[in-house]
Amino acid sequence: QVQLVESGGGLVQAGGSLRLSCAASGRTLSRYAMGWFRQAPGQEREFVAAIRWTGTNTDYADAVNGRFTISRDNAKVAVYLQMNSLKPEDTAVYYCAADLFGLGARGVSNYEFWGQGTQVTVSS
Repeated sequence: QVQLVESGGGLVQAGGSLRLSCAASGRTLSRYAMGWFRQAPGQEREFVAAIRWTGTNTDYADAVNGRFTISRDNAKVAVYLQMNSLKPEDTAVYYCAADLFGLGARGVSNYEFWGQGTQVTVSS
């Protein structure tokens, strides 16, 4: 079992930056792929970024590519999402998720464990 806890969300003006963190406990994440997803009110949860357990393979949704960066620490117990040049349309609850099979795919169903989410609000 893996427990994931996100932090770092908040209110920021358009053009600003935030760094989200996802701390894991219960099991090492060293072989897991990790992903970040987001869900805006009334919308489905959508893929944002993913990173494989090697830390060298990353994937980004088109909407955030070039603005967001996903990373993981050397001990594989935390994952981060650096968000720059934020836009009002980035407003959502952001979720961290772990993929046991390490593929880091974009589908919600590929991830076995989820955090509780952290709110990101970008004002115009």
